[in-house]
Amino acid sequence: MSAPAPSPLAVVDAEPLPRQEEVLTEAALAFVAELHRRFTPRRDELLARRAERRAEIARTSTLDFLPETAAIRADDSWKVAPAPAALNDRRVEITGPTDRKMTINALNSGARVWLADFEDASAPTWENVVLGQLNLIDAYTRNIDFTDPRSGKSYALKPAEELATVVMRPRGWHLEERHLTFEGRPVPGALVDFGLYFFHNAQRLIDLGKGPYFYLPKTESHLEARLWNETFVFAQDYVGIPQGTVRATVLIETITAAYEMEEILYELRDHAAGLNAGRWDYLFSIVKNFRDGGAKFVLPDRNAVTMTAPFMRAYTELLVRTCHKRGAHAIGGMAAFIPSRRDAEVNKVAFEKVKADKDREAGDGFDGSWVAHPDLVPIAMASFDAVLGEKPNQKDRLREDVSVAAGDLIAIDSLDAKPTYDGLRNAVQVGIRYIEAWLRGLGAVAIFNLMEDAATAEISRSQIWQWINAGVVFENGEAATPELARKVAAEELAAIRAEIGEEAFAAGKWQQAHDLLLHVSLDADYADFLTLPAYEQLVG
Repeated sequence: MSAPAPSPLAVVDAEPLPRQEEVLTEAALAFVAELHRRFTPRRDELLARRAERRAEIARTSTLDFLPETAAIRADDSWKVAPAPAALNDRRVEITGPTDRKMTINALNSGARVWLADFEDASAPTWENVVLGQLNLIDAYTRNIDFTDPRSGKSYALKPAEELATVVMRPRGWHLEERHLTFEGRPVPGALVDFGLYFFHNAQRLIDLGKGPYFYLPKTESHLEARLWNETFVFAQDYVGIPQGTVRATVLIETITAAYEMEEILYELRDHAAGLNAGRWDYLFSIVKNFRDGGAKFVLPDRNAVTMTAPFMRAYTELLVRTCHKRGAHAIGGMAAFIPSRRDAEVNKVAFEKVKADKDREAGDGFDGSWVAHPDLVPIAMASFDAVLGEKPNQKDRLREDVSVAAGDLIAIDSLDAKPTYDGLRNAVQVGIRYIEAWLRGLGAVAIFNLMEDAATAEISRSQIWQWINAGVVFENGEAATPELARKVAAEELAAIRAEIGEEAFAAGKWQQAHDLLLHVSLDADYADFLTLPAYEQLVG
């Protein structure tokens, strides 16, 4: 076989990494280049369409199910492809980045699925992008181990039959990968992450009795799902594996996608595995899209908007009904609690909340749910075992009792809760702490006993922006203003300095994080994604 032609892609501004040549092979880069040539132009059109749709929502302050796709919704005959054996039972899924220790721990966790995350739980340094791919290759070839340099503890994989099935999440369509360029232009991060993973592992996963499975983030329309489907069709032909081998679960984490769930499944029907209901990104999307809509769209503190809020309940119930009508898995939200090694009472209270949340999801018809920490796997497993028993899922529960009108999904003013001063302070606290870690290359960060990712920072800065621009007055009589946000941010920065000490403060990126949070929270021109200006400041 002749050697592949040199790839037209250039690796730029990147320090060489150990074993990077195993990931950045000429053949793999040639495949990514072909993905870029074929699909980036359409991706660019769809990003422009997002802006047009946002402008339309700003004019109308409403959304509705699409009249042009009514026939797809009305046609009861179509279903998604049957789930492969490795994805039929998804009762507990663990999420996390693809660093070496997490890779081993997640695969060993006892969860049925690991969401191996190149998106919100991973800051996209070149090291994280490339070595994350290498860690997954090493896991599939069982060439992975890890010894913690601080504790000396060693980690190794359990037997193959005990390992979680991997569902990999690439970056969203909006993000670029600045270290890989084509004719001077960055390649979309989504195509880099998907392309490298698929090229190296598709056949290897088939040989292991599994397959190349994906979570698709930040999808805003069925047309974006169609683009992914076209990408899958091309990729399967390119490497010579059967059509339908790829399976994709779409995160319904934007308000626009919530109105197109059936159409998204229809576009991906030969490759669809299910839909997932998240919380923080979904709320962030509501703020982003309805930020001009006045008082009725103002969200209270994020922690007051639980999945039992009426408009969130409408969203999750519609998701379960939609998935089961079409033969797809419905996957619930995240239990983000990180157990304390010092406070048993904190754990007891939190575990009870996690159990109640997972009991509710299992009772509502979800087929599985997410956790952020291995200690939560048994709790979530018990909730779903109690409902499922020996069954792999409950897709036979059609939830025909559910009826959701278009207005139900955006009935934000059905909540009694209001924004509070403590909510503002918490948004500032968490925002600064998360962004600081992200700028150091960490995407999954434990803050106040919760595992936070980029979606946390997005909803935090969005709430600050919304409350200021809506002229919210807190219960203490103080108005949400730029001056108040700056005052609280200065107080929090000083508190962090006192908490961690001068040396650690100076070694971190605290001032930079403080400044970036205020920039995206106070700028009159609302940034579509915090990670776009943050990526410009990310070193590596």
